[in-house]
Amino acid sequence: MNEKLTNYLNGVFAPYDGVKSVEELKTDLLSDLQDRFRELKAEGKDDETAFEMTIDSIGDIEQTVQEVANLSRSLERQVVTNFSASNLPKSDFAGVFAHKGKFSGSALRGSDFSNADLTGSTFAGSDVREANFDGANLTDCNFSALDLSDTSFKKSILVRTNYSSSGLERAKFVGAKLTDVRLNTTDLRKTIFDNCIFDGVEFKYSDLRGLSLDRQTFIGVKFEKSAMNEVSFRGATLKNVSFHSAFTLTKKYYRAIKTICFDGAVMDKLTFAALKGMEADLSKVIVR
Repeated sequence: MNEKLTNYLNGVFAPYDGVKSVEELKTDLLSDLQDRFRELKAEGKDDETAFEMTIDSIGDIEQTVQEVANLSRSLERQVVTNFSASNLPKSDFAGVFAHKGKFSGSALRGSDFSNADLTGSTFAGSDVREANFDGANLTDCNFSALDLSDTSFKKSILVRTNYSSSGLERAKFVGAKLTDVRLNTTDLRKTIFDNCIFDGVEFKYSDLRGLSLDRQTFIGVKFEKSAMNEVSFRGATLKNVSFHSAFTLTKKYYRAIKTICFDGAVMDKLTFAALKGMEADLSKVIVR
């Protein structure tokens, strides 16, 4: 009958072969079931009755095993995705699943994260120059205090992504929709934006001087306390966009606003009125 109990458990545990915690559970459970079977036999039960009563005593074991396996795999994944303080230049992470991955204080220059799902991951204090994030899911990711020079974000999924205190020199955002993204205390002077949509994005304490944002779309965007001298919005679409200085509007800020090019831009009446009050040159703007 011990063999029958063993075969029963082998069938229940078969889908979870290789999961260490499940194997341990299986060994402990077999020992308990054998003890229970012997107790029932000592009470005078026949083999079949004792077997059925033994199995019934453990309840919904399949659900328990599945929960243990899921927890174990989740913990194993967390260990695997902790790459903090690692030396991994030019590594291949293309297409990986790495939710809440940790890539802090690491050398990741030239690494390939294309089409990876990096939801909730953290990149802090790392060298991520020349990395490829094309098509990657960067929802809720945090990029802070690092070098992102020459990185590529072509068609990346950027939702609530945070860029702070980082360098984005020659970084390319192509065909991307940035939703509720934060670009705070970041140097964007040489960042390349091409065919992008900015929805609910916040630029705060960032340096945008001389940046070309031509033909991009801005919806509900805030430019707050950022350097805006010589920024170009030629042919761009602006709806519910706001511009705020670090202090009460001063002559210095008015002078900066006057240097912004809005030629051929399309904007709503509220955005137009706000910029007009700041003495921006809106002579070639289309209001809709």
